[in-house]
Amino acid sequence: MDANDLLKKVRKIEIKTRGLSQNIFAGEYHTAFKGRGVIFSEVREYQPGDDVRDIDWNVTARQNKPFVKVYEEERELTMMLLIDVSGSRDFGAVGEAKKDMMAEIAATLAFSSIQNNDKVGVIFFSDRIEKFIPPKKGRKHILLIIREIIEFTPQSSGTDIDVALQFMTNALKKRCTAFLLSDFIDSHDFFRSMSIANRKHDLAAIQVYDKRDARLPDVGLVRMRDMETGADIWVDTSSAKVRRTYEKAWYARQQNLSSVTGRCGVDLAAVTTDEDYVKALLGLFRNRATR
Repeated sequence: MDANDLLKKVRKIEIKTRGLSQNIFAGEYHTAFKGRGVIFSEVREYQPGDDVRDIDWNVTARQNKPFVKVYEEERELTMMLLIDVSGSRDFGAVGEAKKDMMAEIAATLAFSSIQNNDKVGVIFFSDRIEKFIPPKKGRKHILLIIREIIEFTPQSSGTDIDVALQFMTNALKKRCTAFLLSDFIDSHDFFRSMSIANRKHDLAAIQVYDKRDARLPDVGLVRMRDMETGADIWVDTSSAKVRRTYEKAWYARQQNLSSVTGRCGVDLAAVTTDEDYVKALLGLFRNRATR
């Protein structure tokens, strides 16, 4: 992609996602995550209706009457985007390619965060950490991130979510809000690293997948390629048994993903490449806001 084409694509994504962020998502994002980062402000006397869990027992003992701790939102929060750049993201049989939808979702989230003056950073990962962009503020930084998402070429084609989560946990000392964007086609076990990451940070998962990931069409004998290993295989899609086996494998993987995220306390939103991701993101934000 030459410089002019890249600029046009970045601008197109900016116009679409910035508008969504300003008109739809900014308020939802703020509501969903506003209680996640708070700092101690002061103490004051207990008033009827205050949460007893906020009582400062040390001050209460000294003053012989109840005092509560008062908190305020941190004015500066940090959002981290963990973006899967493995080979399978290039797949797009129904709708757009996964990587294009991931780019739009990431841009929408990033523009939503800067409406609240938050910092945004990115971790690109395959089966290794491909690139780390430290959190910064501002539109210029967001546009840099979008350019990287569009044109970034990874060194590896595999997937290891465990590596990305461990890196975030170790690299970011301050609590952040993090979104993991992937198709979650990964044979590695990432339960422990996800559990640790979500205890330290505030993690949400967004799965972007193609309908052909879940179900094979009946189109006869076709050659299929694993986009992460490069291996080719001939598959008889006219066989009902083959199609059922394929669907069962997908269903088992989805059940495992739902189980892992549920046990870790991580919210999960899933969207196919031919769907509107707006509904999925709004659902994710609103579910968090009502918890």
